[in-house]
Amino acid sequence: MLDNLHEECGVFGIYDRSQSVNVAASCYYALCALQHRGQESCGIAVNDDGIIFAHRDCGLVRDVFTREVMETFPQGQMAVGHTRYSTTGGQNIANAQPLVVRHIKGHMALAHNGNLINAQELREQLEMGGAIFHGTSDTEVIAYTITKERLSAPSIETAVERAMDKLKGAYCLVLMSPQKLIAARDPVGFRPLCMGEKDGQILFASESCALDTLGATYLRELDPGEIVIVDENGVRSIRSHCGGKGKFCVFEFVYFARSDSNIEGASVHVARERAGAFLALEHPVQADVVIGVPDSGLDAALGFSKQSGIPYGMGFIKNRYIGRTFIQPTQNERENSVRIKLNAVSSTVKGKRVVMVDDSIVRGTTCRYIVNLLREAGAKEVHMRISSPPFLHPCYFGTDIDSRDKLVACRHTIPEMCEMFGVDSLGYLSVESVQKIAEGANCEFCVGCFNGSYPLEVPEVMQKNKFEQRLSLREKKKQEQK
Repeated sequence: MLDNLHEECGVFGIYDRSQSVNVAASCYYALCALQHRGQESCGIAVNDDGIIFAHRDCGLVRDVFTREVMETFPQGQMAVGHTRYSTTGGQNIANAQPLVVRHIKGHMALAHNGNLINAQELREQLEMGGAIFHGTSDTEVIAYTITKERLSAPSIETAVERAMDKLKGAYCLVLMSPQKLIAARDPVGFRPLCMGEKDGQILFASESCALDTLGATYLRELDPGEIVIVDENGVRSIRSHCGGKGKFCVFEFVYFARSDSNIEGASVHVARERAGAFLALEHPVQADVVIGVPDSGLDAALGFSKQSGIPYGMGFIKNRYIGRTFIQPTQNERENSVRIKLNAVSSTVKGKRVVMVDDSIVRGTTCRYIVNLLREAGAKEVHMRISSPPFLHPCYFGTDIDSRDKLVACRHTIPEMCEMFGVDSLGYLSVESVQKIAEGANCEFCVGCFNGSYPLEVPEVMQKNKFEQRLSLREKKKQEQK
């Protein structure tokens, strides 16, 4: 919304052998709970005795799945659902998920969260073998890779296991074949995927908040590299790709996940409060009130307030009754976009020294407009505090940072940013502290976007729309390679 990052998607799956619930409806409610993970497109696929019925489209869950659409789904015994934000591939219906593949060994519906670092290489190999792609997302590459392995594999789970030998990067998968529901997580464990249970139903979701919405019991997180299979014989797992603690994306705790979720054994809300407390210790300031930028800045602001002893106040009101608005190119239009989303509470900030806490600064394009809201509301001083370190490097694993050129911290010093944003001071959380915020988490953390140290070897250049290049750019690259 306000110069924030976006993470690719939310995934969900449900298996109900007794067909005691409407699995499509369960998907709908779960996707509503996961809507924060992607607002560009969404989809649901239902398996009814081996036949897959699917609907997907661009837009929010509530808009795509009208009552009329929901009534077209059969009862079914399993279903998968997806909400998407594009970190690779454009915003079009061809890239919406779940993807449904129909081949000689049966049907498959696949939902994916993450980003491959070798997608382009795999796609070229598949195309040379005759594969025809309809979209430009990594998900289609994964689907074709699994399908290719399925032609010679004795089972769909073996095909997934073999495909994981070839996939490099971040991926959480929920897929269904005619008879099975399968969930899988990459060996590094970049992205979250948990399992739950309710009245004999087995559920998988990107976050526990989706399980809470359905009244399901949280069982556990899938381990990095684990494949879990659910069918008429029960639940089993394949652990051939498991080993050691993963390197979980720390920004899930900082911003992506919903505050009421628990991930890797740690509370997201508590982690954000701890981030704010560490921030208060690292960058103390004399002030009268601490406020947060909605929504993920609120928890950190509360932690800053508790640690510093500075009173917490509601500094902004967020308009929750409009969809996403695209930031327009002119200054007036950008400022109007901010005003549509946020408004300052004058009674909280007027005549006061204000600490404004936000989760991150990416490109810095809207920071000044947010600060101006506080100045116009009468704030005497504005001290900006960020509950994550500065972004200095691209992310290759599912976050839309594809170039250092777009990162404001790579181009400007702290004093320069203070002048740009119109703040009296600016402080970021340290890399050391951000790795401590999720107390008790059963994982280590990937902080590559902050310090350039990645769990996997990464390519020198990786663009967001790597499968969509103009002819002139392709020709330029050919010339450079000669």
